[in-house]
Amino acid sequence: MSLPSQVRIIDVGPRDGLQNEKQPVPAAVKIGLVHRLQAAGLKEIEVTSYVSPKWVPQMADNHEVMSGMTRQGGVRYSVLTPNLKGYESAVLDKPDEIVVFGAASEAFSQRNINCTIAESIERFAPIVEAARAAGIAVRGAMSCTVGCPYEGEIAPERVGYLAGLMKQIGVQRVDVADTIGVGTPLKVQRAMEAALQHYGIDQISGHFHDTYGQALSNTLAALQMGVWNFQSSVAGLGGCPYAKGATGNVATEDLVYLLHGMGIDTGIDLDELVDAGAFISDQLDRKPNSRVATAILNKRAA
Repeated sequence: MSLPSQVRIIDVGPRDGLQNEKQPVPAAVKIGLVHRLQAAGLKEIEVTSYVSPKWVPQMADNHEVMSGMTRQGGVRYSVLTPNLKGYESAVLDKPDEIVVFGAASEAFSQRNINCTIAESIERFAPIVEAARAAGIAVRGAMSCTVGCPYEGEIAPERVGYLAGLMKQIGVQRVDVADTIGVGTPLKVQRAMEAALQHYGIDQISGHFHDTYGQALSNTLAALQMGVWNFQSSVAGLGGCPYAKGATGNVATEDLVYLLHGMGIDTGIDLDELVDAGAFISDQLDRKPNSRVATAILNKRAA
């Protein structure tokens, strides 16, 4: 079994993790979370999104968060942009990377952004072109790559179709996301193989939700293929407003513990990461959704 010697983690907690929270989270708290994540060693952080406050009110403070945080050298700050208007707003805040998104499920695409997969790619093409011309990196989030709340199981061919479309419009790397957390290792590997028909191993990341407790198993399956980029959310924050029943992303703390235990370098200080998760969990008045964080915090308190 050949495993990568290092892994790069994108923490999506400030954006994907908080977007579904019903209670308003102050911009100062979001900024504090970003600062704690980069202090813990995260080199990629998904900070916010530029969507209509009508649909995702939690992200209405995007400008305040982006302008208020202190950037650290060597850290890539990414933002989600659903349309050209969102991109034009985002570019004012100088993100290092913009993220466009598409689904491998036609039904999910219709429910999420009210258009077909092909139409979504047409919508994103001018955004990608503008970003690339401005020297901004572009990542494509591919949702529902193994299962959909409306269609059920997703065939790998649908993943390949979406990856091919993203490649055609100039998206530089893609996330293979198990949005509702129904994936198991072999299904995840097949989805990865489909994406690898269009992107190299360095341009693919795994994004796994833990609804059925399979996120770490799916991570291991991807690692065995050589995948070395993964996304997770501090304290296991998250969920999807358009995917009923989907629980949070795999906790960054749990992912880091797994990787360090396998001798894989992440550049992340686990204790400081636990502190970051405890910070945002306290702000939300809940415990971290991470077994590793819970165990470490209990040990400290003993």
